[in-house]
Amino acid sequence: MARPIWTGTLSFGLLNVPIRLMSGERRNDIHFRMLDQRSNTPVRYERVNADTGEEVPWKDIVKAFEYQKGSYVVLEEEDIRNAASDAHETVEIDAFVDGADIAPAYYEKPYVLLPAKKAEKGYVLLRETLKKTGKVGIARVVIRTKEYLAAVMPQGNALMMNILRYQAEVVDADEYELPEKAAGDYRITSREMEMAKELIESMSGKWKPEAYHDEFRAKLRAAIEKRLKSKGVTTTVEEEERTPENATTNVVDFMALLKKSIGAKTRTPAIKEVATKKSAAKKAPAKTAPAKKTAAKKAPGNKAAARKAPARRRAS
Repeated sequence: MARPIWTGTLSFGLLNVPIRLMSGERRNDIHFRMLDQRSNTPVRYERVNADTGEEVPWKDIVKAFEYQKGSYVVLEEEDIRNAASDAHETVEIDAFVDGADIAPAYYEKPYVLLPAKKAEKGYVLLRETLKKTGKVGIARVVIRTKEYLAAVMPQGNALMMNILRYQAEVVDADEYELPEKAAGDYRITSREMEMAKELIESMSGKWKPEAYHDEFRAKLRAAIEKRLKSKGVTTTVEEEERTPENATTNVVDFMALLKKSIGAKTRTPAIKEVATKKSAAKKAPAKTAPAKKTAAKKAPGNKAAARKAPARRRAS
């Protein structure tokens, strides 16, 4: 059974629904290892100091930002953690919008939200309300150390959470040279339009994702199977689930919380965001001395691999 990425809460208004965050995609890419064809030994990529040529251990590696060519400022892990929200295990919904208003280009990565034990009531309440209203919850969530924008929406019996791209990450199609004139200006006749419509109608049907397969992967996997002589072994480890403290369960008075959330009228994300920006602008940035210049990595010479692996391995 798949393990949750983390367990936490789905929050909207004063309601907190305990959830488990599960991956909503399955990557079927076939990965390859690079081998030295002379000995079928894996080729290793090492972290090498470009000045001395010596290998650098992980404990001595830090993250730095190159603010100008050849000049870096070193960041501590605490700086990166503090940049994200404190709510590391909360899907905090700030607003609800019409699902049709979100362009497909903004969707990036899907997740499935599962209710924790005894949290089905709040989960179903939100799911069914979103179905009836056609709304989508816009939320912020921290996954590992990075904060993301996300959309919470119903899909069948599930609540899905799709990571959204920020507007700055989406290329506006108008930046490209597009045919903007009317169809008649491109000598498209009404008969051609009618024939194109008939063709589309003749090819139309219901969306059946199971009817489509990655044919390239299937053929490549078949080629790999022909060369396999041994079988791999997989193991699974199950983790004990935990329910976050102060989480809403089925025994909570949802009606009272909903009335209190509506009466409080505290969900004003746009005003809150502007106030936060103004507050941040008043603070003078701390002066940080640039770190000592470090050179870019370069590949080592003919350094032999430390260990030898069998030439034939089973693809997972």
